[in-house]
Parts: sequence; C-alpha cells; structure tokens
Amino acid sequence: MTDVVEPAGAPAAWGAPRTKTITWYDPMTAATAGAAVAGIDHLGRMKRGELPPPPIASHFDMRLVDVSAGEVVFTCVPDESAYNPIGVVHGGLVCTLLDSVLGCAVQSTLPAGVGYTSIELKVNYLRSVHADTGELRARGWVTKPGRRVAFVEGDVRDATGKIVATASGTCLVMTP
Repeated sequence: MTDVVEPAGAPAAWGAPRTKTITWYDPMTAATAGAAVAGIDHLGRMKRGELPPPPIASHFDMRLVDVSAGEVVFTCVPDESAYNPIGVVHGGLVCTLLDSVLGCAVQSTLPAGVGYTSIELKVNYLRSVHADTGELRARGWVTKPGRRVAFVEGDVRDATGKIVATASGTCLVMTP
C-alpha cells in the first residue's frame, strides 16, 4: 500500500471540500421503452416525465425542454464541479450538450426500432462558460435526414442569448 502525498499546504489552503450528489434511474427502462415507439414519441415521453432521462443528463443537469420533428432544445445550468484547471467550465460539458441535442434531433425523425449513433462531431467554441454564466440553452436541428446518415447542426447560447458554441455533426442511422 502506498501513502497518499498531498501538496504542501493542502488541504487547508484549498478551503472546505465541496460535494455533488448525482442520482439516476436504470437507463435501460427508457431505452427499452423507446425501442417500441417513434423517436419523437420517446423523447416526448421523457420531456413529460413519463420516462427517466438518461444518466448523462443527471451528471450535467441537462433537461429536454422542447422537441419537434427534426429539432430539440435542452437546457443546462453548469456549476463549478465542471471547471477545468484554468477555472472555466470544461469544453467537454458544452460538447456533450451539443452531441446530445444533435443526436436527439436525429432521433426525433426516426421510426420505432431505428437507432442512431454519432460518427462525427465538430465544435467551435466562441465564448468561455463560467458557473455564473447562467442557464445554457442548446438547440439541435437536422439539416439533411437520410436512410443511413443524417446531418445535423446546433448551437449553445448563454442566458443573454449570446452564442457560446456551434456544432455540426453526422449520425449513422442504424436499422435492425
């Protein structure tokens, strides 16, 4: 067994530790129910609270707030638990938010039993995000649906409506 070596001055110099508790439900409950209905119906059931959100939504406090054919909107309120080493929200949170809205936009166009997976994602970060940035609003929309591949775009805006990131992506449509 090895001893844990703490940096000089730690942990008192770091202040009181902070914690964040994350709770989620069995992800297969929603996945199994979703396979039997069209994608837009599956997402609609999640939005209405009839099915649990996926665990990733609990990690980042993401909420599905709007869904229509080919378009979805999520919100997220980042906190300091998502900070990177330079004191801003890690770009991975914004990227995850974008990947989620792009994928769900595709899902909203699919019939029952058909799935998708991201095969390409390009993100442009335009502004940094901090815990005091407030609610982020991410929108994803399908630009070109396809039988095998769908093309999507999205953006994330801060509480003032300024764009903090944009994305374009490609999803593989998986038929049984």
